[in-house]
Amino acid sequence: MNPLAICVYCGSSSGALPAYTDAAARLGQTLARRGIDLVYGAGKVGLMGTLADAALRAGGRVIGIIPRALVEKEAAHAGLTDLRVVDSMHARKALMAELAGGFIVLPGGAGTMDEFFEIWTWSQLGIHAKPFGLLNVAGYFDPLIHYLDHMVAQRFLKSEHRAQVVIEQDAPALLDRFAAHTPTRVRKWMD
Repeated sequence: MNPLAICVYCGSSSGALPAYTDAAARLGQTLARRGIDLVYGAGKVGLMGTLADAALRAGGRVIGIIPRALVEKEAAHAGLTDLRVVDSMHARKALMAELAGGFIVLPGGAGTMDEFFEIWTWSQLGIHAKPFGLLNVAGYFDPLIHYLDHMVAQRFLKSEHRAQVVIEQDAPALLDRFAAHTPTRVRKWMD
């Protein structure tokens, strides 16, 4: 694990609103300016490409992880600092989690939600103790947040597990919240 790296899960589409693309670009810039490496799914299109390009333009280090079968489909970004091609989605997710000191979720589809729920489940099971959260751009995650609260109300989710999900509307605030709940030895990269 590199405490100076954040894994970002996001869509390979740009979505319906320009706010999604703007948020991905701001997140990439923010990570680079804070000296935080970006770990992501290695795509060059959609929010993935916007995120990586912004981080690279701001002088950041970008590590992309992609399964061999998706190199063409997701159009692997050839301009990354470090591009790693792995054998499967399982290997991709495991390596992304291993390399990162925390996780941010931008708007995305089923794959993004799969990654979010898996990393959250791993936290609940004690597999990792890294901060993670949703960057709730233009209210994209409002229905999900409502559903998470419903899970607590129906006693399928413990309130302490619900509280693990950090939710903010802008990247600096999300990173600052990560820093507030992170051991001092890791906190320096978030400030």
